[in-house]
Amino acid sequence: MNMPLNLRIAISSLKAHKWRAILAMLGVFLGALAFTGVQHVSEIMVRQAEIETEKLGPNLYVVMAGKTRFRRSGSVRVTQDSQNFTLADADAIMKGVPSVLDGTPFVNATMQLRGNGTAVTAKIMATWPNFEEIRSFNADIGRFFNWQEVDERSKVCVLGRKIAERLFGDPQKAVGEIVYLFRASFRVIGVMESKGRDVSGEDQDEYMFMPVTTYMRRAANQDWINGVFLRLSKEASLEIVSESAKSIMRHRHNIRPGQDDDFSTLSPRDAVRLQRQALDLMSTLGGITSTISFGVGGMGILSIMILVVRSRRVEIGIRRAVGGKRRDIVPQFLFESGLMASIGGVLGVCVTVVLVVVGCKIAGLPIIIDPGSLLLTMVGSCVLGIAAGAYPAWQAANIEILDVLKR
Repeated sequence: MNMPLNLRIAISSLKAHKWRAILAMLGVFLGALAFTGVQHVSEIMVRQAEIETEKLGPNLYVVMAGKTRFRRSGSVRVTQDSQNFTLADADAIMKGVPSVLDGTPFVNATMQLRGNGTAVTAKIMATWPNFEEIRSFNADIGRFFNWQEVDERSKVCVLGRKIAERLFGDPQKAVGEIVYLFRASFRVIGVMESKGRDVSGEDQDEYMFMPVTTYMRRAANQDWINGVFLRLSKEASLEIVSESAKSIMRHRHNIRPGQDDDFSTLSPRDAVRLQRQALDLMSTLGGITSTISFGVGGMGILSIMILVVRSRRVEIGIRRAVGGKRRDIVPQFLFESGLMASIGGVLGVCVTVVLVVVGCKIAGLPIIIDPGSLLLTMVGSCVLGIAAGAYPAWQAANIEILDVLKR
């Protein structure tokens, strides 16, 4: 097989049927774009979920008041609120659940925070000093509050990075300033490092942190909390931890067999698992779409090659008449159809790479390029083109010389 000659003939054929060839390649292009695009988006989103899970802290486990669940997107939705989760419950869980290395109770709320003549809506996180270690989230400027301030219910707070910027412009200027929740004043003793959104979708830079005792007695005057963060050992079994936590809470809340729990147990790993399931579904739908596109592209190439064979019957007949063999004609048409599909596949792969790189840089996501997936798509496109050109190549090879010469 003369490759340079076949290449020149294939290019001439594509130029002669330019718009038809473009339409045929478009189907392969869209199929390659859909397949590689969906695969890369899935891998990137799963990796991003894993990164966000790591931000929450090593082996984090949460027991929360009320009925909550993870959406498939990974965010947490409260379906039924509860106000009977106490500090005593948190203490019982921290002491009674196996494999718990550390724990901290927490209260969440959303309030208007005022300072420096500016008012912003802030999310409150009232907790203990060991929150930093459990959640791997530390003060970057100043310091976090200590155990003495928890015991004394001190009116101190630590601001998230975005809250500090909105109130004071420069986070460095926030330390030592006074901010207000309703009429209660709090002295800013630190600003947290920038953390971004966690796996549940919450922006951790928009929180205001304070001692849980201070919030419960000086800000909200309440005796209940929202839950407890637990740091588990690496060897911990989530199933055992979950069953133990549920057993303790059901006993303490006098929940009878058959009654629904008034609390929930959550793990960031659950969010990653649900996101992966959602992305697997998206990958399946994307695979179906790309298969349809590849099929349309293959049919387009088939129809184009049939037209090419018909328009070149005389040329083929003359080649046969002067000694051309069938084994020379078949590869030529297979080469043409394979080239058409390969061009569509390569263009689809190139566009995917550009979109992935640009999109990830704009969105701040990890850039993941899977060479195996790209190579598989290009090879698959070429194979599709060859398969689509098999019948037209067979037609060309079996053209009768006498029929052509008679015409």
